Amino acid sequence: MLTKSAVRQLGEGERPEIERLLSADPYVSAQVAERIAARGLGWWRSDGRIYGYGSRHRLEAVCWLGTQLTPVAADPEALAAFADLLSRFGRTCTSIVGQRDQVIDLWERLSPRWGRARDVRAVQPLLVATQPAPVPADDSVRLIRPDEIDLLFPASVAMYTEEVGVSPLDGGRGYRHRVAELVRAGRAYAKIVDDRVVFKADLAVVTRHTAQVQGVWTDPQWRGKGIATAGMAAVVNDALRRVAPTVSLYVNDYNVPARRAYASCGFQQVAELATVLF
Repeated sequence: MLTKSAVRQLGEGERPEIERLLSADPYVSAQVAERIAARGLGWWRSDGRIYGYGSRHRLEAVCWLGTQLTPVAADPEALAAFADLLSRFGRTCTSIVGQRDQVIDLWERLSPRWGRARDVRAVQPLLVATQPAPVPADDSVRLIRPDEIDLLFPASVAMYTEEVGVSPLDGGRGYRHRVAELVRAGRAYAKIVDDRVVFKADLAVVTRHTAQVQGVWTDPQWRGKGIATAGMAAVVNDALRRVAPTVSLYVNDYNVPARRAYASCGFQQVAELATVLF
């Protein structure tokens, strides 16, 4: 049996083993895979740390710690070992996101040390589309240009505040930078009517396996008119054609209108995630 001392911080030398684990569950681990691909594993240029559980020659599980904490392929023994290490640091992340059973187990182990969470979203179906949407797409949904960031930004703030429960502006200018980054990368879509964004969606995560959609939002005055379904169809079709072989997203189980829209666009459930928000 492996002991807690089997947990260690990983570096570039372990990249093949890390990628083996991430590729075994490419939709759940998409956010971790993108960060590693973009920034590497060297401590001097990474925006997070990744810890491994297992022998030097065979990793059994990993845990990413950045602004987000994500366990991957972790059984109860690995989760206990990760929790023992993480509880020594104190909380530095703003959320825990990942496979439902792993997140809930890890949070139960960490909560006595880390204190109360602001919200626990315990059931979030993870959905994947592999084919163009079977419903008509809204041709007016398009990529936002860099000169339209000011137009998109208020809708992005409204989406974040509604979804997360706090304003992204409380942390300063970082969120605007993120919005601009998505626009410049060709990952931000919107439908604009009379110089106002009434529907938006982002390809927040892109890997060689999938483009993960986040930030889906419809102006409250436009809800119930079907524009979210047609808008998502446009996003799915473009992302499959231009970006990745699949499109994925996760949604709160209680968001029935969104789940209906995604089902209409051809998304099917492949896993269940959970999110703990601080």
